[in-house]
Order: sequence, then C-alpha cells, then structure tokens
Amino acid sequence: MSMSTPGPERVPSTVKVDKTSGQGKPPAAKSTGAKPGSRPPGKGPQGKGKGRKPVTPVKVSGGRNWGPIAVAGVVVLIAVGIIGYGVFASVKGTQPWQDRAAGIEGIVNYREKKDPAIDSQEHKEGPQTYVTNPPVGGAHNSVWQNCMGDVYPEPIANEHAVHSLEHGAVWVTYKQGLAADQVAKLQEKVEGRDFMLMSPVANLDKNISLQAWGYQLKLDNADDGRIDEFIKDLRLNASLEPGAACSSGNTTTGPLQAAAPGN
Repeated sequence: MSMSTPGPERVPSTVKVDKTSGQGKPPAAKSTGAKPGSRPPGKGPQGKGKGRKPVTPVKVSGGRNWGPIAVAGVVVLIAVGIIGYGVFASVKGTQPWQDRAAGIEGIVNYREKKDPAIDSQEHKEGPQTYVTNPPVGGAHNSVWQNCMGDVYPEPIANEHAVHSLEHGAVWVTYKQGLAADQVAKLQEKVEGRDFMLMSPVANLDKNISLQAWGYQLKLDNADDGRIDEFIKDLRLNASLEPGAACSSGNTTTGPLQAAAPGN
C-alpha cells in the first residue's frame, strides 16, 4: 500500500482589524460627501421616504371678512370729522368778532341801520326813549349799571344799562314771570362774571333777550346754545369805550327818576 505525500501545511489567514472600527466590528461606511445635516437621498420633502405622512391641503376661504374693514372705515371717518372740525374752529377763531357775530342765527345788527337814536353816545339825565325793547344803544345816563356779574331780581333803569353796554358788557334779560329753572340757567352764565349783568324786563316779546351795544338776540329757551355764542363773541368786543370799567356803577333797581328842572 502506497502512502500519499502530504501537501503543504495550511496556515489560517489573519484578518486585520481597523483601529477605528471597534473590536470585532465592521468598519463604518465611507462618507459619500454629503454635508452634515443634509437629508439622505430620497428622504427629502420631494422624496418618497418610507413612512412619510401625506400632507393635507389647506383650504383658503374665498369670502372676505368685512368686519375689520367696516371698523377701520368708521375710525377713518371719525378722524376726518375731528380734523375737519378742528380746522373749522381754527379758521373761525381767527375771524374778526364782527364776522363771528354775524354767523349767529337770529342776531340783529342795529349798527348796520345807522340810526342816530341808537348810535348816540350822549350822556343825558332823566328817562330816555329807546327804539328797541330792551335798548341796544343810544343816549344814556352818565352812571352805568354795575356789571361785574350782577344779577338783579327786579327791572333796572334802561339808561344805566345802556351805559354798561357802551363799556362792553352783555346784558341778559328775560320776561318777568319766566320759569324759575330757566332763570337759574341764565344766572349760571352771568353770576360772578365781569362785564355781564342780568335783569327781568317788563313786556318782553320773547322769553329771553341778549344785548350788546348795537346787537340783539331774542330766544325762547335758556338751553339755546346761541346764548353762549353771543356772550363769547360780543362780550367786551362790542365795547365803544375799550378799557372802561364795569365796577363802581349803580346797583339799585327800578326806573330812573325824572331829571330835575333845568337839566
């Protein structure tokens, strides 16, 4: 029996382990050149990644919400109105007082009539005859009626009151017997305010009558806003003797007594 010749001895091959792969672990996959933070191919927004949920389309309403638009429109209109009134008030405030007075509805400008009986500034003693009731000008007593916000409960002499108008006062008068609440409202506008006086008048054809020199406004109600306009525009402005006083005048009520003979 013949024996076979043994072949070369087989030596087990040696596997080199990379230091970075860990003991016995396969080396990490080589970089593909993708930048850090980038999505793998096929996983992006346009890819068909595994497990990606479908995006539900957002429906956009075609209707317009008019609520906020309406509110904005109202705000704009209010702003325009405020600005417009401010401009109007500013322009009106720069007008001459005569123009402002002329804008008061119902006011009568007796200066335009050029009536000597009204325009006269002569001082005369004793009772005088006047063109209007109450008078708005004309010859008058040398002593004025005190007009430092004085409220007289009884009629006063026209001749003293007209002299007060000449100094720039506004004379507020009312029909005798006017309701107490109406009288009280007028009194609030006069009492304690210089170059103002107030008294009842007999046989007045309206409930209320306001006088400045050469101007008159008659009204029915003490709540009428024109009262304040008249006072604002004519008090002191209508004076024929700017700087003249309203204090130290006559404070009595009742008609003026007839002048002594020879006066």
